[in-house]
Amino acid sequence: TTGPSSDSDSSPTVESVEDNPDGGCHIYRNGYYESSIAVVEGILEVNIIQMTSIQMTESQAENSLVDFVVTCQGSLPTDVCTVVSDPTCQVSKSVVCDPIVVTEECLLTIRRAFEEPGTYCINITLGDDTSQALASALISVNGGES
Repeated sequence: TTGPSSDSDSSPTVESVEDNPDGGCHIYRNGYYESSIAVVEGILEVNIIQMTSIQMTESQAENSLVDFVVTCQGSLPTDVCTVVSDPTCQVSKSVVCDPIVVTEECLLTIRRAFEEPGTYCINITLGDDTSQALASALISVNGGES
């Protein structure tokens, strides 16, 4: 049970009663309960602001490379994960996660390779110890041109 304390301070007193089935005794505990809460801002928002196809020579054209420029609001991320899926965003084709170091402003470039031309769903997740935020986009990769 909880009730006001009898001394001048208005903090609630916590009293607990436990039954002892063997002897029918009660244990009384009186005291004060204190707790603290830490409020963490977390990563609030992620935006893909630019997608750029990297031009390659014909001898290097086995994979198409795309740079994603990403911004975020809130706390600074410590890792980034990219999930490449089919155009419906239902079937994952690849997942790549990397630790990152972002200082002061959350603006980073993520380079990813695509093995074949097609339309893909891209999910970019930025995270830290306490939060995650996600941005998604559809991208069409046409053998070196996006």
